[in-house]
Amino acid sequence: MRTERPRSRALAARLLPLAAGIALSLSAGCAVPSPATDVARVRHLSGAALPPSATSAEVDPEPAGDARALAQRPLTADAAVRVALLNNRELRATLKEIGVTRGNIEQAGALPNPEIEVEVTPRQEGLEHTHVELSVEIDLTSALLAPLRARAARSEHEAARYRAAGAVVELGYQVRAAFYAAQAAEQRLGIANRALDALAAARDAARALFAAGNVPELDVATQEAGYEEARVTAAQIELELLSQRERLNRLLGLSGASTAWTMAGALPRPPAAPSTPAGAEARALRASLELAELRSRLDAAADRAGALRAEGWVPDVSVGVRGERELPGSGEVGDDHPWVLGAGLRLSLPLFNRQRGAEAAQTAEFDGLLERYHGRAIDIRSALREARSRLVSAHARARQHERVIVPARRRVLDQTLLQYNAMQVGVFQLLEAHRQQLDAELAAVEALREYWTAKAAFDALLSGRRVEAGGAEAAAAMPRASGTGEGGH
Repeated sequence: MRTERPRSRALAARLLPLAAGIALSLSAGCAVPSPATDVARVRHLSGAALPPSATSAEVDPEPAGDARALAQRPLTADAAVRVALLNNRELRATLKEIGVTRGNIEQAGALPNPEIEVEVTPRQEGLEHTHVELSVEIDLTSALLAPLRARAARSEHEAARYRAAGAVVELGYQVRAAFYAAQAAEQRLGIANRALDALAAARDAARALFAAGNVPELDVATQEAGYEEARVTAAQIELELLSQRERLNRLLGLSGASTAWTMAGALPRPPAAPSTPAGAEARALRASLELAELRSRLDAAADRAGALRAEGWVPDVSVGVRGERELPGSGEVGDDHPWVLGAGLRLSLPLFNRQRGAEAAQTAEFDGLLERYHGRAIDIRSALREARSRLVSAHARARQHERVIVPARRRVLDQTLLQYNAMQVGVFQLLEAHRQQLDAELAAVEALREYWTAKAAFDALLSGRRVEAGGAEAAAAMPRASGTGEGGH
């Protein structure tokens, strides 16, 4: 089955040169620890420069030069993606595996080796001369079928290239999602520390007021408990930040001193409107690298079935040249025994084994891939609609927090401060208003992270790769520690 590969080829044409350039820059070595005997055997067979041992510094290699230069500057999301494309070991391994299918093409199109047979019958009783027979034979059928097998291998190679391009797009999404999560955790940690300071001030105020006899001991215990709970929450957010940084380190392929990178700024503000182009479903289908890979695999299955069908009907033909000669004896003068040449043909008729079972298996594989192709197209349409809904919802929530909720909490704090100055409310009410404003800022940061993560997933889908976008996570709120008393002025 030969199908048209539309704009997904254009996308692959943009991504695959990048992937190929990365693959060509890789060294031939392998940093997988192995027993010494196995390493020596592999080195002997392949000539590859393998690391000497598992404890060598080679298992913790330095990042590529370009990646090291990028990591030394404050990272943006785009710069982090570039570092990962240059330095992620899993991606580099995936790109190297394209060479497997490239080798299969070369092997499938190779002509069969000629078979040479030499028979020597020495001089003995009944024979006056030494008899020599020489024959050269080649499998003509295998040579004729080699182009069909090579065509199937080329389709598999094309599928591997689309698969590698999809890995590039997916890695870009994973890096962006991890980077946004680390940015959000860093911002939330700063807000949590501010909230912790506010709760510490409330605790100290409660202790002072209790010492003056203005509030009951219950207020002091409440403020102290709230402060200690806030310390736990801040520690959890700090651990989240460290975990997100390590996740990003793994994606970037960084270790050692290279992990001391910093992030450039906070999460950017959301745009005025989400970017959801018209005809996004059709665009996602055209760009899908998954569908392009399946089309190539369909072509490969069809080519293999065609080769098996031809093999089942074409006789196994071998042609050869045979030469015979009588070697002169030791007492004979001259060469009166020239070579006698002839040609031969060997034919194996396909009467019993016509490769019908193998052809049926390839046909069944083709039918299964075709069903998966149509099912995958349905999945991509659904994933596009889901990603668009998630993007629009996350944008609306991020804008609501930015334009309405956070300013409203700020006005509440300002009004509470005015009431406090007029001695209409106590210090605990003022500190509670401050804590609620910080909680709103925490929720706004989380909503912003969800928006940028949803946008990265939507863009990846339009670039040809479905990704598993994480669900919404509740923003961590600082514990409430409001006192019941009204004292404090």
